Amino acid sequence: MIEFEVKDMSCGHCVGVVTQTVKLIDPNAKVEIDLGAKKVKIESDADRSSFAEALTTAGYPAV
Repeated sequence: MIEFEVKDMSCGHCVGVVTQTVKLIDPNAKVEIDLGAKKVKIESDADRSSFAEALTTAGYPAV
């Protein structure tokens, strides 16, 4: 399980963009997003850095 804090997520649109970005890296990834806590959990075999880079490029820097 990969977990990120994405401080720039603030609404449903943000959740959609983050989810789509994760799915671009791994279409089979399971994504759980807690908007209130600004947390993204990803279940995938892809590496963490691929997701972090893609999210940052999409405008949602992940830590």
